[in-house]
Amino acid sequence: MNQTKSAIRRAGLFYFVFVMFSYTTGGPFGMEEMVTNSGPGLTLVYLLLIPLFWCIPVSLVTAELTTAIPVEGGFYRWVRVAYGDFWGFLAGWWNWNASWLLGGSYAVLFSDYLGVFFPGLTGWGHYLVSLALIVALAYINIRGIQMVGLVSTILEISLLLPVILLCVLAAPKWHFPPFHPFVPPHVPAFQVFGVGLALGLWLYSGYEQCSSVAEEIENPQRNFPIALAVVVPLSMATYILPALFSLAALGNWQKWDTAYLPTAALLIGGRGLGIAMAVAAILGIVSLMNATMLTSTRMPSTMGEDGYLPPLFAEKHAKYRTPWIAILISSAIYASLAFHTLAQLLTVYVWLRSLTTVLTVMAAWKLRKTKPEMARPFRIPFGKAGLVYVVAAPIAMTMVALAGSDSFALKWGPVPVVLGVGAYFVFPRIRRLVEATSSG
Repeated sequence: MNQTKSAIRRAGLFYFVFVMFSYTTGGPFGMEEMVTNSGPGLTLVYLLLIPLFWCIPVSLVTAELTTAIPVEGGFYRWVRVAYGDFWGFLAGWWNWNASWLLGGSYAVLFSDYLGVFFPGLTGWGHYLVSLALIVALAYINIRGIQMVGLVSTILEISLLLPVILLCVLAAPKWHFPPFHPFVPPHVPAFQVFGVGLALGLWLYSGYEQCSSVAEEIENPQRNFPIALAVVVPLSMATYILPALFSLAALGNWQKWDTAYLPTAALLIGGRGLGIAMAVAAILGIVSLMNATMLTSTRMPSTMGEDGYLPPLFAEKHAKYRTPWIAILISSAIYASLAFHTLAQLLTVYVWLRSLTTVLTVMAAWKLRKTKPEMARPFRIPFGKAGLVYVVAAPIAMTMVALAGSDSFALKWGPVPVVLGVGAYFVFPRIRRLVEATSSG
């Protein structure tokens, strides 16, 4: 065990900040559909207020528990310590399932943005491009977190430059009230509130996810809270400012679609900025998927180590010490889901992501009561009131989001949730049967 750990290539604070930003944000791209679904006013309110109920409390919980229990698998193992094997398994399983939807979403979004340069990219061509991206990122991830961190850093610095330029050029052209209309007229309520909220939760999700690579970070007790303190406000600014300034400059909220920001840049700053923003959007999606593959594949790997999935999932690459089998299997699942639309995948994703988040914040509450003596180099501030806030706010947001789900999410969202309960009883038995057969 010690030899294996010593061979792991760890990322320092600088690279890890960009890995976290890549996973949780990756740029302002993907939020455009909120504008047409929920209206410009409600979109900006969502982008301002959702962090108070979602990523800020979750990041505080993650900082406390990562400094207390800095282990590979992160929140999955925190929930196991707090509530036992059943709920721990569900936290890991639901999270891994959610990552399938994310991986498929990003592959679809990548090809959507590439369509700005190649309008004929549809059908099978669209899918094959998505598949090529999945293959390339699987190779990078098998190389390890340092390679992922280097790629994330290059991608994020490159894509943020045109985003900043867009805001600078759009600010002097403020001609329209960006909050008008607050909601789109004559649109069903579930679309206004449900789909927009689901997209907002997706934008601000994932702060606990990076805990799954805690053992691959240098000095996680120190570096994880620092990274969160940098990434959360940076993420909020990355979403809010381009949306605010672009809406104020153009006033054409009805035209915002999945890949609209490059068009907004074209109208505001000319052809050069439009092309730069389209390239930035493509780089952002690559960055998101790169970090998603890194953090999510540690879940089946650690579950394989703990006996909940076949031990094959826990197998490490001989040179890079990465869970290469888990990476390849996850990549194959991403490829199988890259046929669906972004909105469909994300509305189902919110069910899995939000329930996993609820288990995570509740683990912080439980461990405060059952293990008060545990060393916590970082503690959630403001005592009991702070603890109540970080638990109650995400639970309240989850209840609102699930109640406001659209018809597709209401039909399909509960399916993977229920299947996770069945998987808890099936997979360990399969592993025991295989082991018994092998020994026999």
